[in-house]
Amino acid sequence: QVQLVESGGGLVQPGGSLRLSCTASGSIFSISAMGWYRQAPGKQRELVAARTRGGRTNYADSVKGRFTISRDNANDTLYLQMNSLKPEDTGVYYCNAGPFRTDWGPGRFWGQGTQVTVSS
Repeated sequence: QVQLVESGGGLVQPGGSLRLSCTASGSIFSISAMGWYRQAPGKQRELVAARTRGGRTNYADSVKGRFTISRDNANDTLYLQMNSLKPEDTGVYYCNAGPFRTDWGPGRFWGQGTQVTVSS
């Protein structure tokens, strides 16, 4: 089993920045990809960004150029730096982990989620 704990969400004004963190513990040897998903009210959960252990990344078109995913392998922590935030970025952000999938689909381990609200 793998445990994922997110932090860093909050309320921010449009144009502002936030950094999310996700710390993994447990059977982390089984993880070859980690990512961030978000779910807005009334919408399906969607991929925001993902990263393989080797450093390959995949971003949703809506966040390209604004968000950056990174990983501190020494501390088993995944980050999502979010800049130029927009109201449509509002939602619950979930950390995800598992074996890499060629379709960049989610792994089976999920964090509890952290709320991000972009509003003036």
